[in-house]
Amino acid sequence: MEVVAFVGPSGTGKSHHAIGVAFDNRCDAIIDDGLLIKGTKILAGTSAKNEDNRIQAVKRAIFTSDEHAQVVREALAVSNIHRLLIIATSDNMINKIVGRLQLPKPVKTVYINEIASKAEIKKARYSRLHDGKHIVPVPSVELKPHFTGYFANLPYNIFSSQRKQEKEADRSIVRPSFSFYGNLLIADSAIEDIISIIAGKIEGVQKVTGIKVRRRSDNSKGIVISIEIIIYYGEKLFAVTKQLQSKVKEKIEYMTAMQVKNVNVSIRSLALKKK
Repeated sequence: MEVVAFVGPSGTGKSHHAIGVAFDNRCDAIIDDGLLIKGTKILAGTSAKNEDNRIQAVKRAIFTSDEHAQVVREALAVSNIHRLLIIATSDNMINKIVGRLQLPKPVKTVYINEIASKAEIKKARYSRLHDGKHIVPVPSVELKPHFTGYFANLPYNIFSSQRKQEKEADRSIVRPSFSFYGNLLIADSAIEDIISIIAGKIEGVQKVTGIKVRRRSDNSKGIVISIEIIIYYGEKLFAVTKQLQSKVKEKIEYMTAMQVKNVNVSIRSLALKKK
């Protein structure tokens, strides 16, 4: 695997240009702020933009966590990546990332001032400092389960092997936790309403008798959902509960941008279908 480095100070528009730089240098995957991205998919990693402060964000971006680094190393080993673009704020940061991920030294380094004008860099800095906006080179629907911040813009295009204009490329503009100006609060009752609607559409579920939503006690990101249901007699219990778990996780993550750690389903009783 070959490595190409893309370097520039924070807030200068590197992630905005990432897909174009990757294409120009025949890179089929990108590492940006702790995430390994290939095409429209996040293959592995955790976004540094999800951290609560800048120090933790930097540590996340350079893979100081052994567990984080190992997960990304394993994904790199099985993902058939021939050329990897690594985005960083300095050459020293590039060296730290390739060291932690056990990658070869870059065969080429692209600097932001080589591909972006002074006016573009100035505009990117203004957006970062005044609006708190960050670009992530992956579609927002794919990013949501990995990110708990606020989504400021939601573009939808597909990243293909054919060259596109940069304005058409997939990006998600986000405000990370440590630079957001306020709080976005989603009440448990709103989540419960979503779950009730989902359950009502699952064949075999007679009704929902209880829903609990709780945050993880270990202070990690994400929520745990517990659902108590009544199922019709004669249904395959495992199949019904598995479908409910899958749909609840999918829809809650898509609609709220919160990561669902577990969906626990309890069958309270069985009911006979009315003839």
